[in-house]
Amino acid sequence: MHAGPTDPPRAASRGSPRVGVVLKGYPRLSETFIAQELRALERRGVKLALFSLRRPTDAAVHPIHAEIEANVVYLPEYLHEEPLRVMRAWRSLRGTAGYREAFAAWRADFARDRTRNRARRFGQALVLAAELPDDIVHLHAHFLHTPASVARYCAMITGLRYSISAHAKDIWTTPDWDKREKLASCAWATTCTRTNAEHLRELATNPECVDLVYHGIDVARFPAPLTPADHATQHAVNILSVGRAVDKKGFDDLLEALARVPETLRWTLTHVGGGPLLHKLQSQAQALGIADRVRWQGPLAQQALLQQYRSADIFALACRVADDGDRDGLPNVLMEAQSQRLPCVATTIPGVTELIEHGRTGLLVPERDPVALAQALARLIEDASLRDRLGRGGYERTTSAFAMDAGVDRLATRFAASVAAAGA
Repeated sequence: MHAGPTDPPRAASRGSPRVGVVLKGYPRLSETFIAQELRALERRGVKLALFSLRRPTDAAVHPIHAEIEANVVYLPEYLHEEPLRVMRAWRSLRGTAGYREAFAAWRADFARDRTRNRARRFGQALVLAAELPDDIVHLHAHFLHTPASVARYCAMITGLRYSISAHAKDIWTTPDWDKREKLASCAWATTCTRTNAEHLRELATNPECVDLVYHGIDVARFPAPLTPADHATQHAVNILSVGRAVDKKGFDDLLEALARVPETLRWTLTHVGGGPLLHKLQSQAQALGIADRVRWQGPLAQQALLQQYRSADIFALACRVADDGDRDGLPNVLMEAQSQRLPCVATTIPGVTELIEHGRTGLLVPERDPVALAQALARLIEDASLRDRLGRGGYERTTSAFAMDAGVDRLATRFAASVAAAGA
């Protein structure tokens, strides 16, 4: 693709056609599912380039990040931090037909969402369009909110097509008008739960453009232990919970539930993850009188996390729908735990119920119900045979129905078709 009199200049580059992937932040410990998908696509021959809206904030990275071959370019996280870069992009694009189309779309969006973030999205899209290598023939956004906005504006400017992977918070905290605009303009979209897919199809002009693709578990990275281990025979039952300390994870409900477990039952809780509510949760554990039973590990890289799974006896996740609509899709940590034959206790939010079958592959309780959660945990703490049965059932379901390969194969086919259409 070469620049014409009304086309934006494209950075010269050589090589096979690539897909430009727009990410909110990269690399991130909490988004292992994205990293494993990127690497799996590369193994299937999809050439990628990564464009991140934010620089990394995690001190550690997963080993898979080192395996990903695609280079990453960081767009201006805040426009005032790189004003010359933004101004150069604007000057190179302002006379093009694509710029005029994108600016009109942005003005309509800004009239309904008068925020700095909306302005920042357009500035980031300008930089992306101006600096986009010539071998990028298709754009793909991970997350339906900010990354998809940047990809949409950039696609208008450059004349490229774009696609979207929608996940959880980005779906349920984005206004319907914004979702409709993106679903109408994108080439195709995927999402990771049936509930998500049904919601997006209701908003789409062409419902068939929305595909259900589970992230799935990469069994090569989470191989099952050779023998199921129950660590509770010589000490207290070790309960593990993994996730950022944010409202939708319901960790305060989990602590409240554990405080209600009968005192005759011996247990410990290990929490893995960072997050803004961590100190509040630690104070809550102290107030409930269970602080001496809780270990706070902080964020861990994948290999260290795998060891935590293998040292646990029960996995618990008390997800809920937050007041602002934020919620999990299908939490990857549940699939990871089940791949290690851990019996899981979780809540009946959409997505989770697509994975866990109550009484067969885990235990389900209503969200925001510490009493029911305490009862389920107590059952597992005192019944080793139930732990073993549910752990085996969860392992069999996850490693068969939710293995990663089928979903990635489907995505690779989508990207191959998009690349071929761009070259036609």
